Amino acid sequence: MANKLFIMLQNTSPANPHQLGAPFFQAAAAATMDYEVEMVLTADAGLLMKKGFAENIRIIKGSPKTVYDFIKDAYDAGVVLKVCTPSLELNALAKDDLIPECSGIVGGAYVIEKTMDDDTKVLAY
Repeated sequence: MANKLFIMLQNTSPANPHQLGAPFFQAAAAATMDYEVEMVLTADAGLLMKKGFAENIRIIKGSPKTVYDFIKDAYDAGVVLKVCTPSLELNALAKDDLIPECSGIVGGAYVIEKTMDDDTKVLAY
C-alpha cells in the first residue's frame, strides 16, 4: 500500500473559491493519518502561494476562515507545499513573493517523476 499522497492543483482556480477548501482539507486529513503528503500548485492555483492573496478569499461568503487558513492547517499537519515554475512565470511571481508555507519551486519533470512513483497515490484538482 502506498504511504505517500501527491496532490496536484492545476484546474482549481481562485476564481472559483468553493473549490479551494477540499484539496487542503483532504491533504491535512491524510497527513494526520501519517501519510507523507505533498501538494504542487500550478497555473492559476499557484496564486494561492502568493503572499497576501489567499488571505482575501473565503470558500463560503461571510465565513471567518480564509483559504489561507486552510493552507496553514494543511502545512501545520505536515503537508509539504510547492509551486510549479510555469505558475510563477504565468503570474509574474518571484520566490520572494511566496508565503512561508511554500517550501519550494519545482518544474514539470519533478511533477512527472512524482506521479510515476509506485509508492505514491495521486489526486488532481
